[in-house]
Amino acid sequence: MLSFADRLLHFLSTFPAPPTLPDEVEAYNPYKDATAADLMTQFGQKYYADQHPRVALLGINPGRFGAGRTGVAFTDPATLAGICGIPNKLPQHPELSSQFVYKVVTELGGPTTFYQHFYVGSLYPLVLLRHGKNYNYYDSKALTTALEPDIRASLQRQVDELGLVRKAAICLGRRNGLLFEQLNKELGLFNEIHVLDHPRYLMQYKRRELSTHVARYVEVLGSVINT
Repeated sequence: MLSFADRLLHFLSTFPAPPTLPDEVEAYNPYKDATAADLMTQFGQKYYADQHPRVALLGINPGRFGAGRTGVAFTDPATLAGICGIPNKLPQHPELSSQFVYKVVTELGGPTTFYQHFYVGSLYPLVLLRHGKNYNYYDSKALTTALEPDIRASLQRQVDELGLVRKAAICLGRRNGLLFEQLNKELGLFNEIHVLDHPRYLMQYKRRELSTHVARYVEVLGSVINT
């Protein structure tokens, strides 16, 4: 029987790129890059090499400096090496979302314990760029409309292929939660969705209350795995 890592790698590497998108937006699959694919494989073998179902934490779509380089959601190259123990030769620049997520990971016992319980991914698994800069699927109405069928397919595939826990999921980002909750009602994937502020938003605009927000994450994630 395939491990969680095997199923995840298959999903990520086979998710199709869309046809031409509106607003000069480009999508690319980072797992077609040999370095990102290799690092994600190492990560999967270290943290997902079993068949346990996991609770999903789903962000918007990958950024070019996190999963766009490492292949690992919300994990920049410095964190991948320093905290996850997977050396790499990528530029060791920190990324804000990754910094916040790994504060939570640390509070929940570190990556080995954390990833036994949780899977971190995205509603839409491909990197979106506009004029070379990160772009979110909801940054224009036309883009949201164009990508909604693929986001629907992404959610369905992640639940079906990965064997996610269905009693609850965690949504990273309030605006992300609007579409996630809409599609969940339509598809009936999760019994409950807990919507939390996005890590990047908290690092950019709420840094003074960072410990409070980390504690909130820890509280919500802990409640899901302890009920």
